[in-house]
Amino acid sequence: MSEQKFVTPLKVGLLIVAIAYFLFTLHATFVLSWIGEWEYIGANNPQVASWIFITDISAYVFLIFRFIASIITVSAVILYFIKKGLPPATTNKLLRAVLVFEGLYWIGLLPSGIWGISPTQGEFNTSLLLTTGIPCLVSSIGISVSLFILAYKLNPKRPIKEPLKWAYIAGILYVLSFWLSNSGMWMTTIIDKGTGYLFSYPEAMVSSVLTIAGLLTLALFTTYYAGKSANIQQMEELELRPIGAILLSLGLYFLWNYLTWIFFGGWNEWYAWFLGHNLDLWLLSLPLVGLPLLFHKKNRHSLNN
Repeated sequence: MSEQKFVTPLKVGLLIVAIAYFLFTLHATFVLSWIGEWEYIGANNPQVASWIFITDISAYVFLIFRFIASIITVSAVILYFIKKGLPPATTNKLLRAVLVFEGLYWIGLLPSGIWGISPTQGEFNTSLLLTTGIPCLVSSIGISVSLFILAYKLNPKRPIKEPLKWAYIAGILYVLSFWLSNSGMWMTTIIDKGTGYLFSYPEAMVSSVLTIAGLLTLALFTTYYAGKSANIQQMEELELRPIGAILLSLGLYFLWNYLTWIFFGGWNEWYAWFLGHNLDLWLLSLPLVGLPLLFHKKNRHSLNN
């Protein structure tokens, strides 16, 4: 029997994703140009200025927890390559720490969610409700709670069914949150510029369809896969190809929107939102994990490919 290679496409992909997660978070943590923006954005409205101040400070304080999570992640993966493996107990502890710190990060968006559903000057702001209120409430509560429960349920000595259940729930909520926030931004862009804007720029039409219909379809497929895999008791029973398809699709969505700006140029509300206020751009590296999983051999009970 030939000896299995330690370095595989999947492992290399995980390393690159970990590095991207760290680098994007590093950049967001130490770029402080947002400080003081409440003074000029809300110059004519003290209530808005107060909300911007609260949400900016809250988001940044809790961003530090994601920064810690990214340090643990990239350090763990690098250590795995150096030592050519880690004990299951060590892997479990590191993974639980990452999940907890990532969950804490999402709590920082709760004030933004509250602001988004709060009336300003006696009226609700539809744009703020669609782009901030609903998405931030869903992500700050749903994602954080699911990650905390997943971290609690992780135990290498227990059946994998319960951790997988909460991993599915967290995954569904991630995709749902991306759909809510990005679809909300496209809806407000269309309301502001009209549908003619989409027909004038084909890449905008494709991006809006991928966002509003594509991400919703991906969320529904993720939910379907989670329900189909609900009774799995061992990791060997897990069907990896659908997971690969989900990760590949999600990563290509982020990569597409990033590359369209690079190749087609222009700057509008959509790109200002997607590129200027998006701390999840590291997900554009996900295809490097999705592809190896998509082509994983069904009859092989390992992740060494």
